[in-house]
Amino acid sequence: MYIYQDTNWPDFIWDDKSLLIPLSKVRNLQGKLIGKMEAIGFSLREEAMLETLTIDIVKSNEIEGEILDSNQVRSSIARRLGMDISGLIPSDRDVEGVVEMMLDATQKYDQPLTKERLCNWHAALFPTGRSGMHKITVADWRKDETGPMQVISGPMGKEKVHYQAPSAAVVEKEISRFINWFNNENNMEPVLISGLAHLWFITIHPFDDGNGRIARAIADMQLARADKTNQRFYSMSAQIERQKKAYYDILEKTQKGSMDVTGWLQWFFECLIGALEATEVTLAKVLTKAKFWEKHATTIIKERQKLMINKLLDNFFGKLNTSKWAKITKCSQDTALRDIQDLIDKEILLKEPGGGRSTSYVLNIDI
Repeated sequence: MYIYQDTNWPDFIWDDKSLLIPLSKVRNLQGKLIGKMEAIGFSLREEAMLETLTIDIVKSNEIEGEILDSNQVRSSIARRLGMDISGLIPSDRDVEGVVEMMLDATQKYDQPLTKERLCNWHAALFPTGRSGMHKITVADWRKDETGPMQVISGPMGKEKVHYQAPSAAVVEKEISRFINWFNNENNMEPVLISGLAHLWFITIHPFDDGNGRIARAIADMQLARADKTNQRFYSMSAQIERQKKAYYDILEKTQKGSMDVTGWLQWFFECLIGALEATEVTLAKVLTKAKFWEKHATTIIKERQKLMINKLLDNFFGKLNTSKWAKITKCSQDTALRDIQDLIDKEILLKEPGGGRSTSYVLNIDI
């Protein structure tokens, strides 16, 4: 029996005592983080938010096995929020759609959730009307025309059904009840609402596809309400992606269990604690970048060089050589070598040990 078949659905219950310590830790970490970010100045907060939103969107899609170009995501966010950053690149339709959804959820967190809003998010996620090669119902609830909605894994012929969602015939009623609760629940701890909303929505599974990403967007929307700010500095999706197997395991266990969702909420809070603690890495990266450019504020650096330096300060994978420089900046090998040598002379780049064709370079971040 699935949880929605329980006669008490959706009256979730939980053990307050078991949640008191992790919930208190979450609220303490949230308060410290907001205070710390308010102290670092507007430009650094903006950079930290851009970094966090980029990670959040990329990782939420990775949970579903979809890989987005982080540079496209970053550029799309910056354009939509009017951020003045260098090296913006065009973004694909699928990137624009998921960015639009996440920004609507987090930047307009104080606006009510509605059927129209959910359907608009779904349309943004699937601009072609297809999920992969399969045509799906877009911007409306699933129809179950080919059978019940199931979460399945395994090879064809040996599939394992992890979950079967409620019938399409009851989705409208179920979602209406969920939306009404989400918009009007004022007596419950806000972070608790986030965990319950995530579970409740994904259990209804109202769309043909994209339910996980939308459930996480709803959870982020409620976390923004809990923080009382549209500035996001921690990524729940990034932490979930690190614990993806545990995420699917606890969802399956909870959806096949009773109305007691204490186990799910404990897992959700511990995951949230991990997300909040991981912000130290993001903040350190932002501060390093700010200090680097502060140190070189009067150094003459070409736009092409700035582009590469920012990539090295962000998430550059592998070793930098003249070939990669030429490819990324769209210049010749000779120009790339001159750019690199100029930055070596200015003590911005360092040549790594070795030589010949294997010569590579690293950023000098001894600030």
